[in-house]
Amino acid sequence: MTRRRRIALWLFLALVVAGAIALRWLVAPATLVPNVLALAGRSLGLEITASGVGEYRLRGTPQLVARDVVARLPGEGTAVLRAERIFISLPWSTLRARGSELSAHRVELDAPVLDVEAFRKWQATRPPGKTPVPTLSKGIGIVRGQVLGSGWKIDNLNAQLQSLAPGAPMRMHLQGRYVGGDLRVPVDVHATLTRPGSGAGLGVAGKLSLEEKDWRIPSRILLSAKLVTDQAIELRHAVLGAHSRYVAGSSALPFSLGIAGPLRFESGAITLQPAGLSIIGKDAMPTLDASGQFAMTQGMGLQLDGKLATWPSAWPALPPPLGQSNSPLPFNLSYAGATDLSAIASLRLQRDASIFDGRFRLPEMMDWIDAPAAGSPLPPISGNFTTPRMEVSGAVLEGVELQFDDPSIAVPVE
Repeated sequence: MTRRRRIALWLFLALVVAGAIALRWLVAPATLVPNVLALAGRSLGLEITASGVGEYRLRGTPQLVARDVVARLPGEGTAVLRAERIFISLPWSTLRARGSELSAHRVELDAPVLDVEAFRKWQATRPPGKTPVPTLSKGIGIVRGQVLGSGWKIDNLNAQLQSLAPGAPMRMHLQGRYVGGDLRVPVDVHATLTRPGSGAGLGVAGKLSLEEKDWRIPSRILLSAKLVTDQAIELRHAVLGAHSRYVAGSSALPFSLGIAGPLRFESGAITLQPAGLSIIGKDAMPTLDASGQFAMTQGMGLQLDGKLATWPSAWPALPPPLGQSNSPLPFNLSYAGATDLSAIASLRLQRDASIFDGRFRLPEMMDWIDAPAAGSPLPPISGNFTTPRMEVSGAVLEGVELQFDDPSIAVPVE
């Protein structure tokens, strides 16, 4: 072998060794995983880092695992997203496209934490126009997730999304719990979107419970709406049906519920305005139809105008002729206060020419209704009751006006 050939051979071998070393360095977990995250970060306008030990598999379908992942806006202290583990299974075409192709087989996130305010800041930096929807042929899996808002959070979030593709229906199973103040709302539902993005039709079925320290309302629900996410999260034309129970202490009052109206979620606040409400109850739970509005932030606000179909059989009997009338009972109910319903509510209730206008606390009224016959004959309320005629112990009273005064219920300030 001539000297020139030996030099060329050694040069070729050196290039092969150098290429092998470079390839090994490029595909080492400590290099490949950060590079892939950096590609994703550049396409999203985020700094994405992973301080944990990464893993990869390139044989067959490429798979990447990143641990202790943090995604934040450049220069920002609060992370948009944190996760203990992110698993990505993706085709070779996505790797070759170096982030320009939004396609993968499956994404899994363990213990992700999404900060809503940081997410909104990131959204504001995105270029105008529609955000492209990635294709995930085998969907998304989330376990032990959290969403953190201002004064509220969603924890214990588990989600399974079957698949994701532009313009295609989305089917998912969601479990989690909303926490705001003293209110807890555990949820376990199956949901379907007609397509990803704002303006899609939404259907939800499953279990939901409103829970406070002294009461809870477990329900099985069916919901249909149009999902709009342009400014806040809004369920337009929402129609909710539920089979529910009001549970407080040893009492459990079943009822069926129907609600219609636009439901809006924004900055931790929940509003329903205008709202249509229908309740079919039995025993101590009334049957009624009403309209009005509802809001929940740090407290709760409720205003309803409607009619009781009849006086519930489990409520204390009305004296004649009130108790003998079959007329519906128009009412106006308003409440503003704590979410545990412990604040004072105002009620105006009418049957024929008889009118009650007063105030009460719901927990105390429920205790009075459930009390044995030996309890106080007077309800814990303050207000006025007027009726043109009333019979008491065989005596007929005309032009009756009664004043109820419970010292614990303050007179409202005009």
